[in-house]
Amino acid sequence: MAETIILDTDPGIDDAMAIMYVLANKHLKLMGITTVFGNATIEDTTRNALFIKDKFNASFDVACGAAAPLIKTPNGPTVIVHGEHGLGSVVADAPKSVAEEETAWQYMAKKITANPGEITLVAVGPLTNLALLVQNAPEAVSLVKNVVIMGGAFGENGHRGNVSPVAEANVHDDPHAANIVFAANWPVVVIGLDVTHEIACEEHYIETLRDHAGEKGRFIYDVSQFYLGFYETELKRKACYLHDPAALVYVSRPELFELREGPIVVVEEGGAEGMTIQKTESRVFSNDAWEQRPSQSVAISVDSEAVLNHFSDTLIGDHA
Repeated sequence: MAETIILDTDPGIDDAMAIMYVLANKHLKLMGITTVFGNATIEDTTRNALFIKDKFNASFDVACGAAAPLIKTPNGPTVIVHGEHGLGSVVADAPKSVAEEETAWQYMAKKITANPGEITLVAVGPLTNLALLVQNAPEAVSLVKNVVIMGGAFGENGHRGNVSPVAEANVHDDPHAANIVFAANWPVVVIGLDVTHEIACEEHYIETLRDHAGEKGRFIYDVSQFYLGFYETELKRKACYLHDPAALVYVSRPELFELREGPIVVVEEGGAEGMTIQKTESRVFSNDAWEQRPSQSVAISVDSEAVLNHFSDTLIGDHA
């Protein structure tokens, strides 16, 4: 039976790659996309989601979400990574589809309440929409099957921050929201830079998708060219990381990841803003911000070759 997903996302190049994967994966059912600011403005991320829906004649819903963080001053779109409007050099046509009347958190609450224990929330952008769900519809929290997050960095495998020495972009965009989400009493799995920075797509891998994965593969190739250019400047090699798709691969193939348990706290202000810290020992300290928080799961290792093979096999198999 297919796993039902609501994808909370800020498309975004790797977000678009993630959407292609879930549309190609027969074991995943994409009920809806909820949009959030982050890689681009909320207007652009919502437009991009609707554009992808139309382009691939998909049936998922789109609900527009938060335009800014809960408290902090917005960091602004990551134009240097994702281009002026979020999809690199690809410009979204004016969509024919329209967004739902409900806001993102309202849409989530409605669908979760109507389908108790059946929906997995996969969040691959700032966590503002999920925090608003916790704040405004706390009764829905216990009805969620799982929460899978692409975000954070815990120092495993030598990987820490990508927007500061200690912070990952999605969490750094709204650290207050991330703290609310990690403190909620639902099962969270964090797929952070500890593992996504182990999953690199070389240029030839993207070219293989272009040549053998049909329209979805060609779309991934087109949007990823800007992304590859950014990483060529940063890494001195033409490759990009499979950040957001990794969270969806986890939903479909969790055995490819190793997890570690423990409560998580996010630094909300100061030079370490956005830093994610997991407590991994049972000892109670006299000053212990983790003590009252539920244990959550953090991915600390990954079979990167298997993830890359599964991702390409899924897309190529869908076209075959």
